[in-house]
Formats: sequence, C-alpha cells, structure tokens
Amino acid sequence: MNAYIRSKTYSLFNFKLSNPAQMLGLLLAIGAALGFSIKAIFVKLAYQYGVDAITLLMFRMLFALPFFVVFAIIEERKADSPISLKHMGIIFMLGLIGYYLSSLLDFIGLQYITAGLERLILFIYPTIVVMISALFFGKRITKEAVIALLLSYTGIALAMYHDVQISGEFAVYGAVLVFGATVTYSIFLVGSGEVIPKVGAKRFTAYAMIISCIAVIIQFGLLRDISDLRQPVEVYAYGFAMAVFSTVIPAFLLASSIHRIGASQTAIVGALGPIVTIVIAAVVLNEAVSLMQMVGALFVIAGVFSLGLKKTS
Repeated sequence: MNAYIRSKTYSLFNFKLSNPAQMLGLLLAIGAALGFSIKAIFVKLAYQYGVDAITLLMFRMLFALPFFVVFAIIEERKADSPISLKHMGIIFMLGLIGYYLSSLLDFIGLQYITAGLERLILFIYPTIVVMISALFFGKRITKEAVIALLLSYTGIALAMYHDVQISGEFAVYGAVLVFGATVTYSIFLVGSGEVIPKVGAKRFTAYAMIISCIAVIIQFGLLRDISDLRQPVEVYAYGFAMAVFSTVIPAFLLASSIHRIGASQTAIVGALGPIVTIVIAAVVLNEAVSLMQMVGALFVIAGVFSLGLKKTS
C-alpha cells in the first residue's frame, strides 16, 4: 500500500512540485498575485482624497513609465535581434487591451464596488481564458472547466448581493466595468502566452507597459486640465506605491511566470488574490465582510481550483 502511494505523483495546477523551474514559476505567480491584489487597496485609499479615476491612473502610469523605459533599453542591448514589426504590432495591441483598457475599466469600476468584490471578479479570468482558448484555438472545454464556470459565477452572484446591499444599484454598474476589465485582461494573457516565447518575457512586458503608460498619459492630456495635477501629497504617494508594488514588480513577475508555467497555470495560481484583498480591505479600509461575501469567495476560488488541481500517476 505504501509503495502504491509513493508511486503516485500529485501535481498542483498541472505541474510537479519537484521541478525547480516550475516551482520558480509558481513563486513568481504568487508574487504577481499579491502585488496586483493590493492595487485595489491603494486605489480606494487614494479615492478618499477626491481624485478621479483617470487622474489616479495617470499618476500610476507616469511613475511606472521610467522603470519600463530603462528595462526596455537594457533588454534591447542584450537581445540578439530587434523585435519584428509583426510582433511589435501584436505587443502594441496587447498593451492597449491588457494594461491600458483593462486598468481604465478597473479603476472606474472601483468607484462603485468594494475592493473585495473587484478582486473576486478579476479572479475569474482563468475561466475566461479557457473560453477564449476554446473559441479561438479550438481547445476542448472539459468537465472541470464547466464545473469551474458554474462555481465561479455562482460565487460572483453571492458576492454581488453583498455589495448591492451596501452600495445599491451602482454596484451592478461597477461590477460590469470590472468584468469588462477581466475580459480584456484575459485576452492579454492568452495573447502574451503566444508572443512571450518569441520576444522574451522582460522585453514583452517593458514594451507592452510603455505603450499602456503613454496611452494613459495621452488620455489624461485630452480629457483633463493641467490643474488636475495638483493633488494632495497622499495621492502622489499612493500613485507611486501602485507604480512600484502593483505595476512594475508584479508585471515582470507575471510575464516570467507565464514564460515558465504558461498563461493558464499562472492564472490559476492567483487564488491568493481575492482572500488577500478581502482581508486587507477589512483591516485597512474597514470594508464590511459578510458571510455571503465569504461564501461567494469560496465558490469562486473552488471554481478556479477545479480547473487546475489534478492527480497524475
């Protein structure tokens, strides 16, 4: 019996924990999930000073831009050949979709819903990645994927009930915006999984983020007045914190994780995100945590885990 048990290898998220490269991918994915999770906390804290979503997003990207420019220069010097026009065009589109549009929808949505619900909605992106892969790449939707969809969206419905009780009908509007951010981010994940092996994780991330940062700055210039730059020092501080800890660092961790363990597995590892956000939001923002919200969170996490937890011989 013991020999039989030892002959079985359990894999978490479809990879073996004994593989050093895949373990590094797991750790990178965890770091990315934690970094992105605290972003909602920074946003909510900044909103207390009256800053609007577009201005706050501009501060985040403005502070992040120099980091990515430096990384791009370093990576270009190390590269054997320049990025082709085809791949640069793909990176341009993914940068606009994944980091610009997704961030914009997310920041606006956070004005109407709690940080906990925002993270739960964003966390269902593995299920959307599965559906995109099925629609555009002909990958079969498995029984595990169907279960994941049912569990995840039931959980979102339960968590939504919690927010509607607090914020009213505007919570639905905010949830729709964040769901849109989730869809665009899922498209980015699928696309990046195809491009990163060809151009490199760090190069891809640097250029995609530079494109996104420039797009946000241009949008601010078109829609806001220069006087909107005058904000309390706390808004600048939260913008810088988001740039470093919730943009630059997790973006590179995410790309490196995708390179090592793939987009789907990286997405699944993000299970830590919702719980971290709900706990920190309760402690720092005094957001109410109800039984309905926690049950919803467990449904969502169980759904995403059902996509990736398998046993192999």
